[in-house]
Amino acid sequence: MEPVLKDTVALVTGASSGIGAATASVLAAQGAAVALAARRKDRLDALAAEIRGRGGTALVIESDVTDQGQAAGAVERTVAELGRLDTLINNAGVMLLGPAVGAPLSEWQRMVDLNVLGLLYCAHAALPHLLQAAQDAPRQVADMVNISSVAGRVARNGNGVYALTKFGIGAFSESLRQEVAGRYVRVCLVEPGATATELASHNRPEILEGIRSQFGQRMQAEDIADAICYVVTRPRHVAVNEMLIRPTEQVR
Repeated sequence: MEPVLKDTVALVTGASSGIGAATASVLAAQGAAVALAARRKDRLDALAAEIRGRGGTALVIESDVTDQGQAAGAVERTVAELGRLDTLINNAGVMLLGPAVGAPLSEWQRMVDLNVLGLLYCAHAALPHLLQAAQDAPRQVADMVNISSVAGRVARNGNGVYALTKFGIGAFSESLRQEVAGRYVRVCLVEPGATATELASHNRPEILEGIRSQFGQRMQAEDIADAICYVVTRPRHVAVNEMLIRPTEQVR
């Protein structure tokens, strides 16, 4: 049996670690040529070598998607060098927690720039290509998967701006889903709970200490990648619009 994503092309942002890297690997295993976009080129090169070593196709794109030109350039380079774009995984993001009172404004700006604007820049550039892919062989369907969070459903003390960005992703995803569903571009919102990635490590030391005491059981990046793979490998007539995933023991 041929891999489900054979002859398709996927672009994964934030592909240098965590969920992005794991997702790129699993999509490549399903036959997709994968474009790997992130700022840390050394990490991308290592991941691309692993994918190629297993017989896959990988394109390294050093890119900061908070810059509109670089985000659009990542999409255009994917299409130019790999021939098309069938799947966009909007994974790049940052989580900076802590009280709103006295918070560094730069942290709020950073989250809005990456979690919201970066995603929008990539989505805007990719949509014409996804719509085109949905009209063409091989699968006549295209996918945009936007990575949100449990925080996109419930705001908690200390995550106000992070939650704001993730609630916004949810609103955009649902509106876009309604707009392009009839043209066979599927839009899915994936909302992970506690996951063992580098995401929390970007917080200030005093915030990070509090985060560590809150986390119990955590999922692995591969768990989320497996869910994303399920979403994008459904048959053309099936769309998974939203997926909330928590560790079994996570209550909130």
